[in-house]
Amino acid sequence: MNTQKPCSLTARILAQAAGKNKVEVGETVIAKVDKVVIHEVTGAIVLDIIEDLNIKTPDPRRLYVFLDHYSPPPSIRVANIHRRFRLFAKNHKIKNFYDVGTGVCHQVMVEGLVKPGEVIVGADSHTTTYGALAAFATGVGSTEATYALLTGELWFKIPEPIFIMLTGALPTYTSGKDVILYMLSALGQEGANYKSLEFFGSGLRSLSIGDRLAIANMSVECGAKNAIFPLDDIIVDYLKEFDVQLTQRDVELLKPLESENPDITLNLTTVEPMVAKPHSPANAAPAKLVEGEKIDVAFIGSCTNGRYDDLLVAARILKRGRIPKDVRLVVTPSSRRVFMKALERGVMRILLNAGAIITPPGCGSCFGDNMNVLGDDEVAISTSNRNFLGRMGSPKAKIYLASPATVAASALNGSITDPRKYLGEG
Repeated sequence: MNTQKPCSLTARILAQAAGKNKVEVGETVIAKVDKVVIHEVTGAIVLDIIEDLNIKTPDPRRLYVFLDHYSPPPSIRVANIHRRFRLFAKNHKIKNFYDVGTGVCHQVMVEGLVKPGEVIVGADSHTTTYGALAAFATGVGSTEATYALLTGELWFKIPEPIFIMLTGALPTYTSGKDVILYMLSALGQEGANYKSLEFFGSGLRSLSIGDRLAIANMSVECGAKNAIFPLDDIIVDYLKEFDVQLTQRDVELLKPLESENPDITLNLTTVEPMVAKPHSPANAAPAKLVEGEKIDVAFIGSCTNGRYDDLLVAARILKRGRIPKDVRLVVTPSSRRVFMKALERGVMRILLNAGAIITPPGCGSCFGDNMNVLGDDEVAISTSNRNFLGRMGSPKAKIYLASPATVAASALNGSITDPRKYLGEG
């Protein structure tokens, strides 16, 4: 029974935000919202409502506005949308405004703007990303985001937890992307509808922040309300880089869970490189079973896998040669900070020498309406989070999803390739 499970981290955070000592699964609470995130695609409705009401945002510090999906704008229409957002930010004194070139909202937010234990909503489904830093974060509709912005609160039904115990350690050239693709293949597209994925166990020690961000980001692809990792030394050390201060109350509230009867146990040692086949992230299989499919385009970027470590692992593989002339490799750093780090450490030089096309920070090719749009019958392998029909352009195109290592290996070979082929080389 649900009530026999230990209290989840999600329930702890929502109880605190609602001013309650305890909440039960299925209970509806009105919780304080710490931050609201919008971007120029879904956020336009938020602006419409506020302007129609002719009111000022009562607490502009709560709102985080990003121009990231069209970065830079590809048309006059989009340029005018961006202009509208800039005027809105100016008129409403929005301090947290991030213009073109800053990066993808979900990456920039985890560069010192997300604090463990917070309640964060965003008018974007992949707001779940912030659960990697022990926050409750979920995507909501634009009208709900507006309500949270104007009132400082929102209603939530306490989701049933799925406790996931991780053991072992990830092998070389496997990553959090492979973990979540494996889990999606097991759970299916609706296997966690309105549930929270709660991670714990000794295996957490082998998951970097980037691994956790990728897992939390794509948790929504099996219907999860959110995913969350407990506060541990890896998170604490990461936050020190951004001078994020934690209280003892934060540490107590978010301490790691233990469950004698986890719903899922996953030995990370058994995880291998995975590839999601068209047209669902849950349609995943080991890369070795998909090898040989010829590709036209490889994309490394997005809020799932455009971070420094992602670019670094790609560079380690791509330094072995140049991509074929009939393959386009597009690399989009997920933020300006990531871009600068990759430049300073020589990673970008390796990618460029391999034949990569480097674009400005932002969402890039991921959602198919800005840069590197796919044409009819083209085949792409991408590190992004969705491969739905028409996601990156033409509905006649085919999209495969994989980790940065697998995408890099595939780009180098011109066909889908298991990156373990390069183990021990270079």
